[in-house]
Amino acid sequence: MSAEQPGRLLTEERRREITNLLDRQGRVTVAELKKVFGVSAVTARSDLDALQANGVLVRSHGGGIRPIVTGPDYPLKIRETIHHDEKQRIARAALDLIKPFQTVIIGSGTTCAELACQLRRSTPEHLTIITYALNVALRLADAPNLSLVMIGGIFRQVSNAFVGPQAESMMGTLHADHCILGTVGIDPDVGLTTLDILEAQLNARMLRAARESTVLADSTKFGHRSLAVIGDSSRLQRLITDSNAPEEALDAFRARGVEVIVT
Repeated sequence: MSAEQPGRLLTEERRREITNLLDRQGRVTVAELKKVFGVSAVTARSDLDALQANGVLVRSHGGGIRPIVTGPDYPLKIRETIHHDEKQRIARAALDLIKPFQTVIIGSGTTCAELACQLRRSTPEHLTIITYALNVALRLADAPNLSLVMIGGIFRQVSNAFVGPQAESMMGTLHADHCILGTVGIDPDVGLTTLDILEAQLNARMLRAARESTVLADSTKFGHRSLAVIGDSSRLQRLITDSNAPEEALDAFRARGVEVIVT
């Protein structure tokens, strides 16, 4: 027992120093921890996992960041790194639903952006994409076998997307086979919610414009009820999430007739 004590203390001290580093910088990386503390990548990841379990940080791709108080309105570049593996799996499952000759609406958010990346690498033939998200459009701008319709309006920098009455008016003239949206919050009783009223109104119009709808939501989105309601569960045909999503919520969506795909 006594021989093991120094190792435990060293680990605890290192994790305290990582916490201090996180407080000063806002984020840390595995590469940085290897260099600063002289540990292996495995040890650095273990430290980050332990600190996440204690609520000290949120794991991101290649490192960790301070817990996000303002959550969904954190800068897009940061949000893209959070739960990256889960978002990749969700996006791959969504890609399998997109068929040649379809017209598909793709919403904003980091999981939708990941779907755009995968579409770029594997594009079904004669596909038409409608989007109001600039980061999605940029990823698909030169993709082969694809027509891109960009919805314009008032640019919302936080979500990297165009919203407002002009966007809604243009969307009102279009129809799609499939609408694929991300969401800030998802709840079986309330449905889909987001922080911005104008974006919620545009998303609601997109759901009405499509024959079927799918929402992409990693497990962190469950139980959150944000400011503006996009639509209740009756608007959804399908939900794609990761294996950490609460089973009780998934069962509630299934009971409402929503197909649930867990990646």
